[in-house]
Amino acid sequence: MTNKSPRVVALLIALLAACIAFQLNASMLGPVLITIGRELAADEGAVGFSQTAFFTSAALFSLFLPRLSDMRGRRLVLSVMLAVMTLGTVMAACATSIEMLVAARVIQGVSGPVVPICLLMLRSEIHDNRLYATLMGVVTAVNGGIAGIDAFAGGFIAAHFGFRGVFWTIAVIAAVGTALVAKFAPESKPSAGRRMDWTGVALIVLSLALMLYALNRAADFANFSAAAVFGSVAAGLVAFWLFVKVEKRSAEPLVAVEHLKRRATWSLLLTTTLTMTGVFAVVNGIAMSIAQNPEAGFGLSPDMAALCLLTPYALIGWLFGPFSGRMAPVHGYTFILRLGLLGSIIGVAIVLFAGLSSLAGLVVGIVLLGIAYAGCANILLNGLGVVLSPEEFPGFLPGMNAGAFNLGAGLSFAILPMVQMMFSGADPASTSGYSAAVVTGLVITALALATSFLIPRPVHAED
Repeated sequence: MTNKSPRVVALLIALLAACIAFQLNASMLGPVLITIGRELAADEGAVGFSQTAFFTSAALFSLFLPRLSDMRGRRLVLSVMLAVMTLGTVMAACATSIEMLVAARVIQGVSGPVVPICLLMLRSEIHDNRLYATLMGVVTAVNGGIAGIDAFAGGFIAAHFGFRGVFWTIAVIAAVGTALVAKFAPESKPSAGRRMDWTGVALIVLSLALMLYALNRAADFANFSAAAVFGSVAAGLVAFWLFVKVEKRSAEPLVAVEHLKRRATWSLLLTTTLTMTGVFAVVNGIAMSIAQNPEAGFGLSPDMAALCLLTPYALIGWLFGPFSGRMAPVHGYTFILRLGLLGSIIGVAIVLFAGLSSLAGLVVGIVLLGIAYAGCANILLNGLGVVLSPEEFPGFLPGMNAGAFNLGAGLSFAILPMVQMMFSGADPASTSGYSAAVVTGLVITALALATSFLIPRPVHAED
């Protein structure tokens, strides 16, 4: 690597531990959702909302924690985030109701911006474009799953010890990750001495929270209220307007308004949100649901469904990630991103046209998504957040982009299961609901490919 290789290796180990601890809260739970619903006597919508709560919380904390880490220290902030996540995981393991589990998942969401903070720490230590991009691929590939072991382990533990065993396992690993970061990760404070714009933080978090609340109320047909939905949207828009006003007048804003207007900012955030919304629940929700459905699907156990679907998805993404990272500075970040999005569209299409009637077709579609999304698009979207961020606000765009990742994941678990329930019909053996949900994911992923052409090339990070 360089004459700082031992330091880089130690940093890489610590960052991988942090990313693994965070990722387990998503990928390890994929095959466990059915078990959670059964053991807590909750329906599929309520269990899906626990996932939405986690990713919504992660999106909100991602808006400002990376910027705070620029000021207070990235190692310090990352260590505290992981410690809070560990406490939330213990609470989830002790949950006796779906409401308690939702509250625990919200606490776990504090860890939302783990990946961008890790990439910022990596970038501050490594300045060679190709080496950084390769290690970026190694770290970010964990975001798609830990070589498939986590998904299989989650299903196996759920089948033999229930969902609580899964959360206790995550808690132990999160505690280890916290200790490794605190010991081996070097501290960096590129914006030391500057003050946090907490007024701006409160307004932008309130704005996004109100918008997400409106979305969840709109998706709740049983308790739909037009006044609540449109009132929340209006309040969210007012909060965002106030945020812009405050940022214009602030001597040390959370983000300069001109940076919000940059094409590099809004095009990347839009593409990330659309990509996650289109793909995430197809893999971790719809595919796992039909695989375990005894009437409309294939009747697999949770651990067998994970072994057939999530394990190969994560393993191929984990292997392909460093290669995608290595190619980005050579062939262009945006070019490799578009290849990944195109492959993701093809993967979702295979799930739609072959995977709902054939287990083999479902496996092929999910494996292709492992290559195209987990091993390519996910890597490049995370990387672009770092290399396109303004120099004077290094944590701004990675944080906003992490929020977009988690927002998209939450939207995915809100929209696709909603569509599935709307079109499921009375016949329990019908796959019409699954088809409608996958079609929705396919359309949204195609929109993500279209918006990716608006993202400018980070020429300074390319050879």
